[in-house]
Amino acid sequence: MIAKLLPVILLIIGTGAGIGAGIMLAPAPAPEVAKSSGDDMSDDIDHSEDEEASQDEGEVDMDSLGPNPNREYIKIPNQFVVPVVERDSLSSLVVISLSLEAKTGLSEKIHLYEPKLRDAFLQVLFDHANMGGFRGAFTRSDVLNPLRTALREAAQRELGKSVYDVLIVEISRQDV
Repeated sequence: MIAKLLPVILLIIGTGAGIGAGIMLAPAPAPEVAKSSGDDMSDDIDHSEDEEASQDEGEVDMDSLGPNPNREYIKIPNQFVVPVVERDSLSSLVVISLSLEAKTGLSEKIHLYEPKLRDAFLQVLFDHANMGGFRGAFTRSDVLNPLRTALREAAQRELGKSVYDVLIVEISRQDV
């Protein structure tokens, strides 16, 4: 009988201890500043120097974050399918979706040059696969960064320096 109750008792004690620890370790709530309705001249203080000083200390202005108006992102319409060959037989297929970060207004040119761009990207992807880039933990940053660099260089050869980056939007490997 006690063997059946012991797990239930331990579950209740563990849950209670977890809740208690969560309450004890929770950060203290921020103190609220009460504004009085009387005129104590607290609103007459110039805070502009304090704001400038805090921005000089390395704080980021949230209004400056966001998309760059001089750049646009263009999705390459179809995915790239890359065969991975090991010991003269197909071992897996890698499917990749790419987008380009480019100068605003370059979308038409990219769509016009898409066949040439796809050819350059496929050559880079095939070379990466032949070097073993899609074996093992192929999504590690030290494996994908050289691929991103090679894709960016191929895009810049075809379209010029107005292509800033090639983004790997999706990547998956299906073992055969």
